[in-house]
Amino acid sequence: MLKRIIQACFLIIGGTLGIFLIPELLTVLHADHIAFINNPYVAVILGAIIFYLFTFWAVDYVVDFIKWFEELLVKAPITDIIFGSLGLIVGLFVAFLIGYALNAIQVPVLNTAAPILLTLLFGYLGFQVGFKKRDELLTLFSKNNKKKGESDSDEAEPAGSPVKILDTSVIIDGRIADICQTGFLEGTIVIPQFVLAELQHIADSSDALKRNRGRRGLDILNRIQKELSVNVEMYEGDFEDIQEVDSKLVKLAKVMNGIVVTNDFNLNKVCEFQNVSVLNINDLANAVKPVVLPGEEMNVQVIKDGKEQNQGIAYLDDGTMIVVEGGRDHIGKRLEVIVTSVLQTSAGRMIFAKPKLLEKAL
Repeated sequence: MLKRIIQACFLIIGGTLGIFLIPELLTVLHADHIAFINNPYVAVILGAIIFYLFTFWAVDYVVDFIKWFEELLVKAPITDIIFGSLGLIVGLFVAFLIGYALNAIQVPVLNTAAPILLTLLFGYLGFQVGFKKRDELLTLFSKNNKKKGESDSDEAEPAGSPVKILDTSVIIDGRIADICQTGFLEGTIVIPQFVLAELQHIADSSDALKRNRGRRGLDILNRIQKELSVNVEMYEGDFEDIQEVDSKLVKLAKVMNGIVVTNDFNLNKVCEFQNVSVLNINDLANAVKPVVLPGEEMNVQVIKDGKEQNQGIAYLDDGTMIVVEGGRDHIGKRLEVIVTSVLQTSAGRMIFAKPKLLEKAL
């Protein structure tokens, strides 16, 4: 079907060009005295036939180009197409205004070449500005709509929950799916395309550990999207001038006025430094852990030795690490300990304790 349409277009173009060019060609060849060929209808038919014969060679190339361009448009995010097209229209309009003003200058070369150059230049610049500034324009429009809504009503409407932007580490961690299932995470969940690309890259790694982590992350995303009753959206855009995925997440959170959800300690600090809202899954996990107070007695199993001399390491059922002073001699054994202090950070919770036997001896 597409080939037929292209051939029909070639026939129309050939007939149109034939009515203008064939008489000129006959004049150059000194054959304009032949009335039959010089007839306009014959010129249209000859032009159409010539271009139709030309299609047998060119139609495949044209079809391939159209399909490539169609695939490019289908894959492109709708926001990129809309804002790029708006920028192109504005650029062409500016080029038209400048070209119209230059018509007052009676310079033949300038009047002929300037409109073409201005159209190409401002069309390109308009498209690039609209395409690359789409995120800022979206933010500007959303702010204007918000201000307009506030001015039209005496009572401000309650603000909706900001979007939650997931990073790679929190997806691989997997606990985000359970949190979404409980309903504690409100609003729309946003999965950036560059985060999905990083997950796919990890899942395709030659290292077995990385490959398993990447596949686990993809499984978690499928569970969130298909099994849980949360609104999940894909962000198709990208910040091509930024290389690091973490930096892209911070930029996206600023553009969308959203919240970054992570369990990466360093990303947490970067977000705080740049005044970007962040939710750390480790902070939530620490908040819901059972409270352990100094002086409390616990029964733990020492698993390995610690970094310092005579230290032993044990773990609670939830994964909290317990550093037992003088516990190296009790590796592989269960031991009654007394909590001496608790250290809690965004990286996790750490409990320091000493054996109860040692306390009794003292």
